[in-house]
Amino acid sequence: MGRAKNIPKKNTLLLPYQAAWVRDGARLKLMEKSRQIGITWASAYALVRKKARPGERYDAWVSSRDEIQAKLFVEDCKEFAGMLNLASEDLGLQLLEDGKSSSFVLKFANATKINSMSSSPDAQAGKRGDRLLDEFALHRDPRMMYAIAYPGITWGGQLEIVSTHRGSGNFFNELVREIREKGNPKGISLHRVTLQDALDQGFLFKLQNKLPADDARQEMDEADYFNFIRSGCADEESFQQEYCCVPADDASAFLTYDLIAGCEYKEGEAWETDLAKCVNLYMGVDVGRKKDLTVIWVNEVAGGRHLTRRKIEMQNESFSTQEAVLWPLLEHPLLRRCCIDATGLGMQLAERAQQRFGTYRVEAVTFTNPVKSDLAYPLRAACEDGNVRIPFDRHIRADLRAIRKETTAAGNIRFAADRSEDGHSDRFWALALALHAAGKDDGPCRLMPAADDRSGILPDDGYHRPDHSGDY
Repeated sequence: MGRAKNIPKKNTLLLPYQAAWVRDGARLKLMEKSRQIGITWASAYALVRKKARPGERYDAWVSSRDEIQAKLFVEDCKEFAGMLNLASEDLGLQLLEDGKSSSFVLKFANATKINSMSSSPDAQAGKRGDRLLDEFALHRDPRMMYAIAYPGITWGGQLEIVSTHRGSGNFFNELVREIREKGNPKGISLHRVTLQDALDQGFLFKLQNKLPADDARQEMDEADYFNFIRSGCADEESFQQEYCCVPADDASAFLTYDLIAGCEYKEGEAWETDLAKCVNLYMGVDVGRKKDLTVIWVNEVAGGRHLTRRKIEMQNESFSTQEAVLWPLLEHPLLRRCCIDATGLGMQLAERAQQRFGTYRVEAVTFTNPVKSDLAYPLRAACEDGNVRIPFDRHIRADLRAIRKETTAAGNIRFAADRSEDGHSDRFWALALALHAAGKDDGPCRLMPAADDRSGILPDDGYHRPDHSGDY
């Protein structure tokens, strides 16, 4: 099935790069890899083989990116246990000793367990046995994760680190460079598998044998598939990092990946909430129509922090549809201020919003290089100070990451971003506008009384509209 040209000589379970990883018995080993090439799957197979052996003494502790991935890892382990006819028992989700963390547990006949946890470094503390740190670079603090996990193999076991890159300044890349450039003082066994490496060793053949017969990828050979993946990435930097093991250059980015990750809500932490339960709300709107997105970003400012409470994205929607979404938010009694991109297409939306809701509630912002600078630097400062919280979302990460500060030939600073398939860093500017709106704060939110029954007229003071009853 399929048109793959690189077909493995033997019909084995593991491809050569997977087998090399499984057979490596080094105490410390690290894999820098392309996405979705089966390394985590192979790691599950290796752990099942190892932990089910008679006389095995210590459990295995797996740190996954999130709870969903943790559960999927145990599902893979169960599949391999069945394939190898090994007695095992799925104990489900178990609360760990700290009372805060939990893990999905698979127990073998020899009483050892594979514990698959989410990304909390604290969950690694005080435990002995094998460690697998999956998607290591995506953890909130990889350095702390390593520092807590490493002592756990003092009495035996392996520490395995598996990840794609997440910027040149990430601790994962520091470890890779230390191995290659500084004599490998930790004695780590390094593996590297790019998408091209995987394709050369039979990955597409394996994939096509798993895909439905009518899947379009069945008609691809390795070159077609490589180009297919490349064209689907947000930009060339993303492709190089996610599939070619080339870390993105943090020196050229306005926000580093680690800085962005430090602002994201924790796994399972609710961020979208009933706006009526919030305190002071501020909103930023970056306007698009066809190529770019219209992004509405609503923050609650509480305790000096900008907490994302609503994010709405629209593409290829008419301005009347955009107004139908935006107007109810502008009418919200707890909204203090909104800043709208009034550049180009946004001029109409910003002008109509000001006419309807007043110039205090709505500020029209025309993007120039100095204005972009005034928007971008406070956002970075808020990230550095830990005063902004954003959802974990790969599109948000890509937008925030894509902004670059450049110096023109005349010595002027300009902010640029590569255009992706779903916008032009629109989420970055919407968030920056929301922070800018809060920067105009001039005191507690004032709620005006209802209109006087004798006149029904209210001034256009930004809290009421001349054409509205003013019932808040």
